[in-house]
Amino acid sequence: MIFKFHVRNRDSEAPPHTAEDACMKEIRSKVQELLSPSNIASLDASTSEHGKTTPSPNLVMPTTLNVVVHDCKSDRYFQTFEVEMSGVEFKEAQKLVDDVVSKCKEVDETNTMVGQPHEIAVELASPHDMYLGEEESREASNLPPVDGGRDAWLALAGAFCLEALIWGFPYCYGIFQTYYSTHEPFASEPAGIATISTTATAIMFMSAPGVALFVQRYPRLRRVASLVGLVVTCVALIAASFCNSTAGLLATQGVLFAVGGLFLYFPAMYVIDEWFVARKGLAFGVVWTGTGFSGAVVPWLLQWLLNDYGFRTTLRVWAVVVAVLSLPSIYFLKNRLPVTRTRTSRPMDWSFLKAAPFWIFQFGNVTMSLAYFLPSLWLPSFARSMGMPSFSGPLAVCLVNVAACFGYLLQGQLVDRYHVTIAIFMSVAGSVISIFLFWGFATTQPMLYIFALIWGLSGGGFTANWAGCATALKTSSNSLDTSMLISLMCVGKGIGSVVTGPISEALLQVGPWHGAPFAYGSQYGPVIVFTGATAMLGGTACLGKALKLL
Repeated sequence: MIFKFHVRNRDSEAPPHTAEDACMKEIRSKVQELLSPSNIASLDASTSEHGKTTPSPNLVMPTTLNVVVHDCKSDRYFQTFEVEMSGVEFKEAQKLVDDVVSKCKEVDETNTMVGQPHEIAVELASPHDMYLGEEESREASNLPPVDGGRDAWLALAGAFCLEALIWGFPYCYGIFQTYYSTHEPFASEPAGIATISTTATAIMFMSAPGVALFVQRYPRLRRVASLVGLVVTCVALIAASFCNSTAGLLATQGVLFAVGGLFLYFPAMYVIDEWFVARKGLAFGVVWTGTGFSGAVVPWLLQWLLNDYGFRTTLRVWAVVVAVLSLPSIYFLKNRLPVTRTRTSRPMDWSFLKAAPFWIFQFGNVTMSLAYFLPSLWLPSFARSMGMPSFSGPLAVCLVNVAACFGYLLQGQLVDRYHVTIAIFMSVAGSVISIFLFWGFATTQPMLYIFALIWGLSGGGFTANWAGCATALKTSSNSLDTSMLISLMCVGKGIGSVVTGPISEALLQVGPWHGAPFAYGSQYGPVIVFTGATAMLGGTACLGKALKLL
């Protein structure tokens, strides 16, 4: 069995990274000391939930254990060294690794040469199976490098493409909603048209953990699941093009598209998690940039197709686009870790659900999601109510999506370099300032566009913090599954997508705040304040960090 230690360089532009070199050498020395033959007996321990060690009478390390600690390797972004263990069963080695990781993190946290703890990433040879045969262990030891290389970048490009195709399409539904509401055969039965998009996004968000669990338990079926999902997605779009009722659109463009899209897309999360370790936050940020890119580009394409060719041709064209772009993307999404021939799946570690940190992160995620959807939902009608030109609202939404692309990348870089609460604070602070200071005073087009850019850069990229949340939680649970955590965060975001519509409609019924200045005195004043308040609560994790709950 081989496992690797990765330490992220704090400044990739300033070699030779003296502080990191010293820290890594001390950690490597500690590993050699812990795994020395004379010290094996004292390592009969397992790591508890809080990183402390307690006696484990069921673990008896064999005297046949052979350990080789390889020399450190460094590049621009991170440093790593490998530890190779033989003559020991994988299950016993796993417990031994947990103990070593816990002690090495204690070394890092008390290392005064570095100034602040690093996020130590530990990569096991294969997280898919608790039991590996000798032949499979040899196969796993010849893994391609993480955080770079041709296959890693192609996998990232494929995941970006699927993100844009699957998640970007429901977010562009406003174009279809306007068309369906004003054209037959749907204009005569408008009830239910607005629920098509919310149904699709709710299913995709809420069903994410189930699909994630399936993909985790059956890694051999990742590509099969994506291909089946592609077929279902294309069938849904083509079937929707033949519909003549709102109920038919709800069943196809709503429900069926969501089910197919989720199976097509979610295996990519596990592939990216395998290929990127020290740069995981940036990698997921790049993937999620696909939604912002799609939101900025696809609406114009769909509007042109609907105006010139109608909804039937538009849906069929999009089905072709999805098929043509998804097939090479699925091909590029290759597993980095070997899928063993024996099928004893790794048990899912749910211990993080019992700890306060997860629920602190999730509470902030849900409250931020309540604010996340409101600007894109109401900016077009807000601009019209303020007497701005008809193009100003859609242009503001486009600017939000463009800025969100940079927001995802910025947040991804922050979670790779610092604790996730730093990134959350930056995102929440920018969001609150943009809402109260710019949206609340947006009575002119320039102020509206400034708000759109700042909001997209800060609040629009909040999702990129999820990878950092996984890293933070792994300090107490080394076997936490990043993709499963992301799927649970999707549920939190799904709650926001479902309830923000009814809540904001109720707030609009309150009416304008008479006597309030600028946009606060408009019909949208309560919506603006609600958005800012919920965005502020998105920073709950920062308070948890200050109170040492994280």
